[in-house]
Amino acid sequence: MDIARPDQSKKRRIKRIIIGGVIVIVVGGVTVLLSKLRPAAPTVDGSIAYASTVTRGNMLIEVHGLGTLVPEDIRWIPAQSSAKVEKILLRSGAHVNPRSIIIELSDTQLQNDALTAEYAYKQARATYDSLKVTLRSNLMNQKSAAAAVDSQYQTALLNLKLDTAKADAEVGPRSTAQLDQVLVDHLATQVKYANDGLAIADEAAAAQLSASAAQVDSARSLYDLKKHQLEALHVRAGISGVVQCVCSTTGTDVAEGQQVTLGTNLARVANPARLKATVQVPETQAKDVSLGLKAQVDTRNGIVKGHVSREDAAAINGTVAVDISFDEPLPAGARPDQSVDGTIEIENMTNVLFIQRPVHGEPNSTVGLFKVLNEGADAERVQVKLGRGSVSTMEVVGGLREGDVVLLNDMSNYDNVDRIQFSPKVVQTK
Repeated sequence: MDIARPDQSKKRRIKRIIIGGVIVIVVGGVTVLLSKLRPAAPTVDGSIAYASTVTRGNMLIEVHGLGTLVPEDIRWIPAQSSAKVEKILLRSGAHVNPRSIIIELSDTQLQNDALTAEYAYKQARATYDSLKVTLRSNLMNQKSAAAAVDSQYQTALLNLKLDTAKADAEVGPRSTAQLDQVLVDHLATQVKYANDGLAIADEAAAAQLSASAAQVDSARSLYDLKKHQLEALHVRAGISGVVQCVCSTTGTDVAEGQQVTLGTNLARVANPARLKATVQVPETQAKDVSLGLKAQVDTRNGIVKGHVSREDAAAINGTVAVDISFDEPLPAGARPDQSVDGTIEIENMTNVLFIQRPVHGEPNSTVGLFKVLNEGADAERVQVKLGRGSVSTMEVVGGLREGDVVLLNDMSNYDNVDRIQFSPKVVQTK
């Protein structure tokens, strides 16, 4: 017969309670620990990682811009009148001198106007010459009349002296001397009027000749203008150089048979021996550019030294045009409109921390970069304060020390993590 053992049943219940409590505590602890664990760091291919070592030393601040070679001597040749393009004698690439004819124009109306202006000028000259002869003849007649009056006056004076002497000697009547005095006074007045008339005649003649000469000058100016326009139908280069294009300012080619209006640009001539580089600099960096700064231009056929000679006052589409004049000869083959790279030296900073320029990171900003740790096994994100930037380098103001290695790659896919690991390790730094 079984004997009841209540103490054993109680012990088993206590044992089960203790075991259950331990299990609950263990499971809870494990859950808490697992919740506090960080997620595993993502793995990045270390063989494609591009890293840079923080270096202390001299850092050259430079500004970079793309551009083209532009002639310093450029001449657009406009039409001097409305005309028809008769014949194009020279095309793009032709070497010319100032007298070289590029295009022949024709304008029948201009030819007629030039002939009319020539006849008008010749007629004005003839009128002037005829008036000059007439005025001289009239003046001579007036001088002759004045001379006759003066002769009568002188005769009257002699008679007055003689008759006065006779009257004083009582050998002649006093009345005769008195009549002589009246005649002398009258002739003196006539002489004065004659001389005044000569002076007025001189002034009148000069005024008439001046008016006629003005008409001659006007006719000659019109004739010279028409001759110049007629000569301008032979469109000449004007300078020594190379024809860049037979086209308008908009780039539209000029064709034979085309009717052009006054002022229309017909061709562009440039001197290829004198070229400059016009590069487009980002407007955020253009504030550091000033006249006279040293520069280098990569012509794809050699690097040429120069200096900044001009800077546009306004920005267009986010860039500022900067002209670089060369201090040494250009390599063979350099020609207008050739693409070039320009680099302008702004400042040489000494004893500063710097790295190679990261993919993301603007000057004077704070950016998150991954600092390489454990000999290239992994990396963690650090906040780096950047200073001034150059073409290929960036100043480090804070967040890194000399010798630190940071990734320069585009790590935007890992913005949500603060740590990464590499496989294989990062073995090359720059």
